[in-house]
Parts: sequence; structure tokens; C-alpha cells
Amino acid sequence: MRIWCCLCFGEEDDSNNMVDSEGILGNSDSDEGMLEDIGNYEMSEEDGVEFLLRLGEAGSRSAAAEVDLNLSLGVEPSCSSAVPLLERGGVDRDSCSKRPKVHSNAPDSDSFLQAAFLQESMPFSLTEKEDEKLHNNADDGRSPMEEDENVFQENDDQEIRMDLTDDLLHTVFSFMDQNNLCRAAKVCRQWRAASAHEDFWRFLDFENKNISPQQFEDMCHRYPNATQLNINGSPAIHTLVMQAISSLRNLEFLTLGKGQLGETFFQALTDCTSLKSLVVSDAILGNGIQEIPIHHDSLQHIQIVKCRVVRISVRCPQLQTLSLKRSSMAHAVLNCPLLHDLDIASCHKLLDAAIRSAVTSCPLLESLDMSNCSCVSDETLREISSSCPNLHVLNASYCPNITLESVRLTMLTVLKLHSCEGITSASMAAISHSYMLEILELDNCSLLTSVFLDLPRLQTIRLVHCRKFVDLSLRSAVLSSIKVSNCPSLQRINIVSKSLQKLVLQKQESLTSLELQCQGLQEVDLTDCESLTNSICEVFSDGSGCPMLKSLILDNCESLTAVEFSSKSLTSLSLAGCRAITSIELTCPYLEQVSLDGCDHLEKAILSPVGLRSLNLGICPKLNALKIEAPYMVLLELKGCGVISEAFINCPLLTSLDASFCSQLKDDCLSATTASCPLIESLILMSCPSVGSEGLLSLSRLPNLTSLDLSYTFLTNLQPVFDSCLQLKVLKLQACKYLTDTSLELLYKDGALPTLRELDLSYGSLCQASIEELLARCTHLTHVSLNGCVNMHDLNWSFSVDRVFISSVASEQPERYLQNLNCVGCPNIKKVIISSVARFSNLSSLKMSLSAYLKEVDVACSNLCFLNLSNCSSLEILKLDCPRLTSLFLQSCNISEEAVESAVSQCNMLETLDVRFCQKVTPTSMGRLRTACPSLKRIFS
Repeated sequence: MRIWCCLCFGEEDDSNNMVDSEGILGNSDSDEGMLEDIGNYEMSEEDGVEFLLRLGEAGSRSAAAEVDLNLSLGVEPSCSSAVPLLERGGVDRDSCSKRPKVHSNAPDSDSFLQAAFLQESMPFSLTEKEDEKLHNNADDGRSPMEEDENVFQENDDQEIRMDLTDDLLHTVFSFMDQNNLCRAAKVCRQWRAASAHEDFWRFLDFENKNISPQQFEDMCHRYPNATQLNINGSPAIHTLVMQAISSLRNLEFLTLGKGQLGETFFQALTDCTSLKSLVVSDAILGNGIQEIPIHHDSLQHIQIVKCRVVRISVRCPQLQTLSLKRSSMAHAVLNCPLLHDLDIASCHKLLDAAIRSAVTSCPLLESLDMSNCSCVSDETLREISSSCPNLHVLNASYCPNITLESVRLTMLTVLKLHSCEGITSASMAAISHSYMLEILELDNCSLLTSVFLDLPRLQTIRLVHCRKFVDLSLRSAVLSSIKVSNCPSLQRINIVSKSLQKLVLQKQESLTSLELQCQGLQEVDLTDCESLTNSICEVFSDGSGCPMLKSLILDNCESLTAVEFSSKSLTSLSLAGCRAITSIELTCPYLEQVSLDGCDHLEKAILSPVGLRSLNLGICPKLNALKIEAPYMVLLELKGCGVISEAFINCPLLTSLDASFCSQLKDDCLSATTASCPLIESLILMSCPSVGSEGLLSLSRLPNLTSLDLSYTFLTNLQPVFDSCLQLKVLKLQACKYLTDTSLELLYKDGALPTLRELDLSYGSLCQASIEELLARCTHLTHVSLNGCVNMHDLNWSFSVDRVFISSVASEQPERYLQNLNCVGCPNIKKVIISSVARFSNLSSLKMSLSAYLKEVDVACSNLCFLNLSNCSSLEILKLDCPRLTSLFLQSCNISEEAVESAVSQCNMLETLDVRFCQKVTPTSMGRLRTACPSLKRIFS
């Protein structure tokens, strides 16, 4: 589309200067104007928009104009479209009922600047001579737009039609910001006209925009009813704001800065009778000598922030808030009877007398921020307290001369005194008269040693980095937040509150005394309070001042030696890192979590009763006496409690008990435990050499026992296990070297433990014959581990005539349910032969790694998926008939390439092959292996 009259302003990519062109349409009040030049505008990616506006030469205007809009942003368009004529005096109302034409092949762009689209939406016309000149320029290459009506006719078939009423468009556009309005204006004539409605342009935002006075003046005339204007960071702000004052009579909010403002601006402010808010930032006011007057009858909010000015006078009878923050004036005269919020923070040149005079002239003042005003004295505060009886908020931080001596600010609700070197314990007497105080902040008051306050409305207090602070006493029914940290000298805390729910006092190394009367307190964190003693337990037990306490953290409180809590509300207790604790006694029926990590000197633990569901005492190696009554506990770990000799465990719902390495655990203790915990399903007694037949017979009280671990024990007879554990599914007997060859005969001869599925005999001393009998007759086993069995020589299930278990023909062999067989590290095994007639149809995993003398492997298993022969350095023969094998590991095997190739050729589903460190398998043979087994996806070589 074509458009030939657009306002442009902004920043070039390579400079911040204005573009030379300032082609401006005549304003809407006149039908005559000139197009003087061609301008283009490009906004950086930071603003998210890019514009290229071209202005053609113009003579006189007629009542109608042809408008062509080029959206290609300076690039020669690939297609064109024409827009019907716009008539002077308004858009044709019949067009509201017609479908506006939108060309689908129109080039895309980011967005157009607000003023540009507004200008485009205004009706105008070109004379025939000018139109002819435009086309001539195009023919000469002087314009990127080569369009005519014939192109429009050719593109009719590609149009997208839409029908939206003006009212609906107005409603939709009302939710858009100015950049999106500009994007919408590119769609069609109707949208361009709708987006230019003055309702959407009440706020003219030219912040950090490179706009010329001529362009700005045109915008002001075009939208005289604008109520908000922002020209902060624009060049020549004095000239622009003077134009705005003369043109925008309804202006209510004015923001400007980053430049110099003359005295005439402040004098002309009175002409803006509707002005309510004035914001000036980072500017130079006046010539640096004269006083700057701000006199206005309707101004309510003024911000003069970070400005250079010598003296300022403000006389605004309606003014409510005034900020002079970080400005350099030495004098300020205020005549603002309704002012209630004053901010003079960081006005370093304001003298004490000037501050006193300015503040005391505002009798209705409610909030005062004079932080970083180093000249403020107590005398000024005393006069403020008498002249401003309604003062509620005071920020006097970083005022070193303030001590609050004889200062009475009775109506204060917020007081901030950060880094006030004059604030001491004597200052608390003045603060105690502020009976309305709700928020008190005393951070970095280096001379403050104690705080004793009884304030009925105090809600929040902060004490951070007070190096000499020793004593804190607070009494307030509504106190809900206390922030105390990095006070290395703090020793005593006394708090009385009905509203406090959480108390965090971390890293108070000197804290020795804590007294609390907090009926609503639920969480307490005393981490790294190294000086707390055993008396802290009384503070949080029943009958103390914290009846609702639920969570208590005492991590790394290294002075605690004996912990005793009795609480009906406590649900979580953490004593991690309390290395000096030797005994703990908890009577907390609702306690659900307890952490004893690092309590490696704990010797005695009594938890009766507690609501714990799980407990790990394995991190307490010196524990020798234990009593637990936990009606809801299901998991108990005593792993590593090597000296425990007395254990009373009453947990009726306990299902898992791990007593590994409890070398002093005896039969009587085990019998008592099985009697009081009848629901145990998993029992680990690994390395419990003191457990004998009597203890094992007591397992008959556990009808649900399915998993039993007796590894590394001195058992010689398994008869008690076979008689007591009829439902056992998992039995682990690792390194039970005192078991004889006949110890398992009942298992494979008499059918003991018929439900057994997993058996671990690793590192045992059973002979070859016993192992073979077991594997041959216990067909119900699914997982068998024989790792490290030195007496195991061969696994030969070929059923030749010399085998001991060929009592029947091969076709009569029973179906075997074995799924996983582990023979890792068997040093004497030399041959593994599993034929198809052995009927190991369920075997899916076979691990034979680290068998140094294994030479021959011949396996025919229809369901085998995983085979590990890594580190079998003597392996020479490998025959596989495993159609479902997916992973084969031959790492560090001395097998030849031909043997590997022959083996994998029968494995049609093999995906992973590991031949790393196989010296006889060269990298050049990988292609042959893939050819032999096309299903291979990963070869590690």
C-alpha cells in the first residue's frame, strides 16, 4: 500500500541525532499544507519496532487523497496494494458495513511509531501533478515504491476479507498499548482509522525518543485533549514542554527530565490549570543561581528527583506528596498546608535548620523520609514532633547525630533507624513512648546493646548486624515478625506475643538464654546457636510458653548433651550435627520426623511414645540402649549400631527392620522384637553373629515374613529357618562359610520353603555337587546368585550321560522359572553350557564376568536378553543361540574376531555390543560385525 504523508521522528541506528527530514502534514484544522521532505525512522530492536516512513513533495491539497502505505521498511516490495480514496472531513460511513480488504501477500514489519500512523489516518490529497511526479520518481529509481492500479487488480484474488464494526474495533483496541495500536494500523484502512481515535492517545509517551519541536508541536495540535505526557530523555525538553503547556490545556500528568529547564517553565506551569502530577528527574533547574518557584493551585503530586538546583520554593495549596530525593538544593521553602508525604532522602546539602523549617511548615504531614540527611539533629525531631502531630512514618536512617533524646513521636507507626550511630539503649526510652508503633527497624546500630520494649501494637522488628547487641526483651500481643541475625554478642532473648508463629534465630553463637511466651508459635529455627544448653528443652516442652509448637530445629547446637522433650504438639525435630549429645528422650506422641544425622556420640535413645513412621539410627555407632514405642512406625534402620545390646522395640505396624552389623544383638532381643512387631515382612540380620537358633525359631511369630538376610553370620544349621519361615520368598546367605554341603538338602530334597524365589549363596563354601543339585531340582527359583563361589567349576546343562541329574530323558525335564543367574567372580569356573533341552526358557539375564579361567560358553536360551562376560580373559569359544539377546558385554576378553562374529550372527535382536579392550578385535572389524548382525545399534570398541 502507498502512503505519502507521515510524521517521523526517532533515533537513527548509528546516532542519536534527529533525522533531517521533518515532513509534517498540515493539522486537522486546515486543509492546506506542504510536504517538504522525505524522512525515515528506524527504532532499535530494543523497542521492538522498525519504521521507514517516506514523505513526498507536495503542493496544495484538495478535498481527497490517495493513500499508499509501503510496509516493506525500506526494502523494495514484492507486491503492492492500493487503498481507496479517503475523503476530507472523515471516513466514509458506508465503509463500516463493508468488508475491508487485507492483502495476504503484504510484506510484514514490526510496527509504526504512534505519530506516524496517526498522521497516516488523516485525510489529505495530492494534486494530479504531484501524483505524476511520484510515478516519475519511481521510474527513475528514486523511490522504492513501484506500484500502480494494475498490481492491485492482479492481487484481488489473494485478498482476505474481514468484517468488524467500529464499536467492536474500539473495544478491542482499548486493551492495546501504543506499539500494538501501531501494528494494528498496518492491517487496513478501517483499522488505521480506528487505531487513531483520540481515546487511545490520551497518554503521549515520548520517553527517550528523538523528537523534534516541529514534530512534537504537530502531535500536540493533533491531540489537544491528551491528559498525560512523558518527554523524559527527549532532546530540548524545555522547548518541548513549553509547547505542551501552550497546546495541551487538559494536561494532568507531566513527566520530563535529563536536560535543562529554565525558570520560564516553572512560571508557565500556572497556565496548566488541570495539572495534578509533575515529575522531573535528573535535570538542571534554572541557571544555578536563582530560586526555582513552583507555584500551582491544583498540583497534588510533585517529584523533583536527582536534580541540580540551588534553592527551591514550593507553594501549592493542594499538594499532597512531595519528593526532593537526591537533589542538591541547600534551601527549600514549603508552603503546602495539605502536604502529607515528604521525601527529602539523600539531600546532603540541606542543613539542619533548612530541614526543620521545611518540615515544620507542613502541619498535616504523615510520612517523612529524611534518610541520609546527615545534618539532622534531635532538636529538629523535637520540633517536628510538636509541629506535625499526625506523623505516622519516619525514616531517619543514616543520620548519625540522632539519639532520640527527649523526642516524643507518639503517633508513629513505622520507624526506620538503619545505621544510626547515635542510637543506644537509652534511645529505647523515647521509642517506648510511641505506643502506636507497628514496625521498627534498627539494622547496623553499632552502639545498641539492649532493647526492652512493651508496645501493644508492635508487629515487626529488625535487628541485623548489631555487633554489641546483648539483650532483647519484647512484649506485644500482635508481634508477628522478628528478624535477628548477625548479632554475635546476643545472649538473652525474652519474647511475649500471641501472634508470633515463626521465630528464626540462626547463627547466634553467644545465645544462652531464651524465654518465650508465644501461644501461637509453631516454627523455631535455632541453627548454629552453639552456646545453647540443655535448659532449652524446658522452653519447648509441655507446660512452657509454646503450646502450639510443631517444628523445632536445633542443628549444630554443639553445647547440647542431653535432650529431653515432652510435647503433645511437636511434629518435627532436627538435631543434626549436635555431636555432643549422648542421650535423647522424647515423649512426643505426634512427632513424625526426627533427624539425628551427625549425632555420632549418642549412647541412649528413648522414644516413647512417638508418631514416627520411619527412623534411621544407623548414623549413631555408639548407641547401646534403645527403647522405641511407635504405634505408626513401618520402617526402622539400626544399621551400624555395632554396640547396641539392649533394644526394646514396640512397633505393631513395623514391616521392615534393618539390624545389619548389630554385632551385640542377641536372641532374647530378637525374640522380644518379633513378639511386639508381628507384621514384619523384611528382616536384615547381616553380620549379626550373636543371633542363634533360638532367635531364628522366634521368626515363626512373623507370618508375613517374605525377605530374610542372614549374610555374614556363623550359621551352621538352617533347620530353624526352614521350620519358621514358611512364606519366605527371598533368602540371602552371603559368606555363610560355616554352612555344610548338606545344609540345603531340605531345600531341594524335601521341598522346604516352597514359596522361595530368590536365593543368594555368594561367597559360600558349598561344593559343586550341592550347587548342581540345587539348580537342577529347585525349579521354582527365579533369581540365584553364586558370585565368588570358589568350589564351582562348571555349569554344564547339556544332560550328557555323566551328569548326576539325568534320571529322565531330556524331553521330560521340568519347566524351570529361573530368570536371573549371577556367577560373577567365580575363579575356578571353566565352562558354561546351557542347552535348549535344559528348558531354561525363562532365563533372561546371565552374568559370568570376572571369571578369569572361563574358556567356553555355549548358551541356547530362547528368552535370554542380557549376557555379561566382561573380564573373562581366557574366553576362547563363544556359541550363542539366543534370538532375543539385546546386550552382550565382552569387555577385556581375549576372544578372536571370528568367534565374536560367529556368535553374534545368531542373535537377530542384538543392539548393544561391548568389545572394549579386546585385543584381538580391531576397530576395522566393526563393519564385519554389523554385517553379521544387522540389528546392532551400539558397538563399544
